[in-house]
Amino acid sequence: MKRFLLLTSAVALALGLAQPASARVVELGALPGSTVKPSCPADPCEAAVRVTAIQGRQAGGRKNPYYIRADGYIVAFTVQLAKPSDEQMAFFDDNFETPPQVRLSVLRRGDKRKTRLNYRLLAQSDVYDVDKYLGSSPTFVLDQPMRVKKTNWIGITVPTWAPIFANNLTNADWWRSSRAKGRCEPPKSLDQFAMQELREVNVFGCTYHGARMMYTATYVPDPKPTVKTEK
Repeated sequence: MKRFLLLTSAVALALGLAQPASARVVELGALPGSTVKPSCPADPCEAAVRVTAIQGRQAGGRKNPYYIRADGYIVAFTVQLAKPSDEQMAFFDDNFETPPQVRLSVLRRGDKRKTRLNYRLLAQSDVYDVDKYLGSSPTFVLDQPMRVKKTNWIGITVPTWAPIFANNLTNADWWRSSRAKGRCEPPKSLDQFAMQELREVNVFGCTYHGARMMYTATYVPDPKPTVKTEK
């Protein structure tokens, strides 16, 4: 309840609303009652590394949960972070830099058959260091809401590494990465594929089943007019 009040207050301030209740707030990717957790500190401990990712499906949820179906704003996002052991932390820090980081990305997919796996980076949040929040689910309210348009997609970008990866799930859970075809598995998949330059285009050539990126995005769709007026 406290988190909801904080978010609705942020929505009101960001969008200039007189009453927080006047905005419809949607948490993209949220699955009430879900018991899925990131893999760490289990063995093996797996994390998202150097990638921009879009969750395409969640078991028990709707298809394309991060697809924008109406114009609006993204005002916050939440990540569910595992708490790796000290040994696991040292491994990720040594191999993928420190601290663990996340940022939210707005993407547009190509609309032709030959470009349907191409995604262009349209907007992006600040980078958030998450080393202080391991073992919790922090919500980051954006200083400036990100405008989104119908047909946009919301992805999560990990410049270094972040323990937001859940595995050993059913094939109904799958996500797509900004890695090119042929570079889907280690060691090639460990190169830097995180999208961080606006307008850049990456081929999302790798799809992974049985896994989930643990993030949600707080989305406020534009209100629908109820009275016709003359232009």
